[in-house]
Amino acid sequence: MSSERRRLVIGITGSSSTIYGIRILQVLSKMPIIEKHLVMSDSAELSMRLETPEWSGKKVEKLADHVHAISDLSAPISSGSFPTQGMIVIPCSMKTLGNIAHSTGGDLLCRAADVTLKERRPLIIVPRETPLHLGHLRNMVAVTEMGGMIVPPIPAFYHQPKTIEEILDHTIGKILDLLKIEHHLFKRWKSS
Repeated sequence: MSSERRRLVIGITGSSSTIYGIRILQVLSKMPIIEKHLVMSDSAELSMRLETPEWSGKKVEKLADHVHAISDLSAPISSGSFPTQGMIVIPCSMKTLGNIAHSTGGDLLCRAADVTLKERRPLIIVPRETPLHLGHLRNMVAVTEMGGMIVPPIPAFYHQPKTIEEILDHTIGKILDLLKIEHHLFKRWKSS
């Protein structure tokens, strides 16, 4: 991709922990080099309302440069000819994970993830909270075998977080590391 800005697709599904999707958009909003393309599942806003009442779908959409309707299969992110830096599904419901793992498409979020995989671009899946059964784990293996990366939102504590935002930022920072996007969201590990 030759333009100065780097396009990144962010998918938010209706599973628990939509705060991670909100937080990554907040962080990326401070990086003018990143062009954010957002697609949310139909149930994402419901989860947001239940878990983060100060946020709404409309408010979250304002953090993105481009918002694509989940039903719009003609959106540019549905085509491999639209170059992107990659895609993050954060959080990723088990339904969405299953659709991505089995390449069923169906909606724009799953189609964009499928395109990301076929174009050999980074696809990062941040699965919803625990526990997981064998079917969930097999779907994660399938996505990994196709080239995707599974990044469970499991915080580390070596940076001694004091706030929920610092816990969120550890996972966000790990995602940005995988995409080779520079950040200063947490203190790096140093041996004593």
